[in-house]
Amino acid sequence: ILNTQINSQINSKILSAQGPSNTGYNNNPAPVPVITQTNSRDKWSKKMDFLLSVIGFAVDLGNVWRFPYICYQNGGGAFLIPYIVMAIFGGVPLFYMELALGQFHRTGAISIWKHICPIFKGIGYAICVIALYVSFYYNTIIAWALFYFYSSFASVLPWTNCDNAWNTENCTNYFLKDNVTWNNYSRSPAEEFYTRNVLEIHKSDGLHNVGGVRWQLMLCLFLIFTIVYFSLWKGVKTSGKVVWVTATLPYVVLFILLIRGATLPGAWKGVVFYLKPKWEKLFETSVWVDAAAQIFFSLGPGFGVLLALSSYNPFTNNCYRDAIVTSLVNCLTSFMSGFVIFTVLGYMAEKRNVNVEDVARDKGPSLLFITYPEAIANMTGSTFFAIIFFVMMITLGLDSTFGGLEAIITAVMDEYPGYLANRRELFVLGLVVVCFLGSLSTLTNGGAYVVKLLEEFGVGSSIIAVGFLEAIAVSWFYGITRFSNDIKSMLGYSPGLFWKVCWVAISPAFLAYIIVSSLLKPPPLQLFDYKYPDWSITVGYVIGASSFMWIPIYMVYKLVWTPGSLKQRLAVCLRPERTIMPEIHADSLNMSPVP
Repeated sequence: ILNTQINSQINSKILSAQGPSNTGYNNNPAPVPVITQTNSRDKWSKKMDFLLSVIGFAVDLGNVWRFPYICYQNGGGAFLIPYIVMAIFGGVPLFYMELALGQFHRTGAISIWKHICPIFKGIGYAICVIALYVSFYYNTIIAWALFYFYSSFASVLPWTNCDNAWNTENCTNYFLKDNVTWNNYSRSPAEEFYTRNVLEIHKSDGLHNVGGVRWQLMLCLFLIFTIVYFSLWKGVKTSGKVVWVTATLPYVVLFILLIRGATLPGAWKGVVFYLKPKWEKLFETSVWVDAAAQIFFSLGPGFGVLLALSSYNPFTNNCYRDAIVTSLVNCLTSFMSGFVIFTVLGYMAEKRNVNVEDVARDKGPSLLFITYPEAIANMTGSTFFAIIFFVMMITLGLDSTFGGLEAIITAVMDEYPGYLANRRELFVLGLVVVCFLGSLSTLTNGGAYVVKLLEEFGVGSSIIAVGFLEAIAVSWFYGITRFSNDIKSMLGYSPGLFWKVCWVAISPAFLAYIIVSSLLKPPPLQLFDYKYPDWSITVGYVIGASSFMWIPIYMVYKLVWTPGSLKQRLAVCLRPERTIMPEIHADSLNMSPVP
């Protein structure tokens, strides 16, 4: 009787707040039943725990290597215009949407869909598969950084000279030497250390023969996953404390490296090259595609992480302010990282007596594992700067791993609470073991080829398509009016017209634009001198389809197993099953207390 009275009062408040039905975007505007939710769910100990976790996830290795490269490649300072436009109309609205969804429904990426639009529940499963693929290669990159970190504890860094067992006759050390000839066959000590000592990629013929597992890298990866496990096993109570170190330390290191880079000879050349605007680039479609893709992958909507992290927030937390603050921090970090990278590239160009563009050809991990370590090795205090640089890389990577695995943990545990509610430690252990075993192929001599393949196809277009369907499901099927009322119930005010237009039209168009462009003009896949064979591209598409396929599979399953006529089945599959209204929010509905 008491529950009936409570639910009756909440329903009447919700229905009066919703106003006219959202017939423009929702063909089934009927009110959904409301149930109360207990307060047994974990919560962040402090607001800063949540903010640092979100910032730590969004600010990752890609901010340091990808943004600077894409910026100078697409017009320098002129690139900031499409980047800001895409952030305002695409990235930030999607970021805000996910934070609001997670905070209101207070559940993970799988079970949330029964509250939004049940037929799209396959999106949650697709997100979990993509997160697994990311864990298979991303942590290997952190293991490379840990290998470098260990190797940095030496009076003379091992990638400083050509006198090591792994060096070849093409090794050319141009630092502290005059009249050194640099040609197309020349390889720096840092490049040979990375390719021939860390990866030992010369022992692999390609994807058809990746060679054996590097035990040194396997040990590094084991240590990484050990840290990850003990950071996640108890939930947000432990991970929220760890991020106070892993999310803040990179900014201290970036600031130190920025000051050191600015004092190097030739640094100004790098800065000019980084920011000099090439206005003609703004008329190229590829520049806008790169800007859209960069902001999407940088902020990270669609990965399920924001849903998971925000689901542990208090119901009335100001997620709007959180979205603006964390997005701004992310974008400014990317911009600052460009100065850190290009001051050093200018210094290297000065030493080689070549143009900055000849030094800045490396992108991706090569920029962090070859170009920057090479410059550090020839600075005063090289050991110190090498140690703090790789500590920064490790902490940047760990934060993103915490977020990615937490998305899987929250999604699966919320979907199967009867089995996993009191077994989080065991489930997290099992997940970490699966991720470790899945990463073994990336630890082989040809593991870098596998990393590149997973990065391009395991995430790539799949996660963008997932984000697109998520935006469509929320704005068009759940209904923009209902979603706006959800936000109003949390914040006390509805989102403005700008946000509604972005959610309904601009942001989905933004994602569709990236998908179509990437499919029409897929870039050639190459790593070092190895060109990926056609069969490997086919394997890549299969990997991409293996995550996205769960969306149509679940749609068919839901329609087949739902009883009734086709019209009745569609009505059931599109109607949210329930809306969660936490008991702690009952006071804000002006309810009379139940005796």
